[in-house]
Order: sequence, then structure tokens, then C-alpha cells
Amino acid sequence: MPRIIDNQDKNLVGKNVRKLRKQRNMSQQELSDKLETLAIYICRGSISRIEDMSRTVTDIELFGLSQILGVPIEEFFK
Repeated sequence: MPRIIDNQDKNLVGKNVRKLRKQRNMSQQELSDKLETLAIYICRGSISRIEDMSRTVTDIELFGLSQILGVPIEEFFK
């Protein structure tokens, strides 16, 4: 069965990723570099697309974001 997406947003967490990253005074490139240390490869441009909700986020990417930003995964959905 195909998935139906009613709007243009591709994720629910982008705005909170941006908020948490900025609270830590971290650039998108720095976040990308830190994710790479966990073998999670998201380029700076993809971080931007996650934050503007035009790109999906995989479960492993969400796990890595929670590790680097130091918050439980649930925090992204508040």
C-alpha cells in the first residue's frame, strides 16, 4: 500500500534539530562532522534540508542526532 503524504513536510523533527543545534552554538558543518565520528554520514546540505523539513530522517540518523546533541530521541518530537 503506498504511503500518502498530505503536506510537503518530510519529517517532524527538523525545527527541533535546528533549535537544539543552535542552543549548542554548533554550525551545520560541525554537526555533520560530529555525526561522521559515529559513522553517520549526513552532509551539511542534508542537515539544512532536515532542518527545513524537506528531507526525511532515518532511524539511525535520528539516533546519531540524539547522541551528538545530548538529548533523548523524544526531545525531537516536542
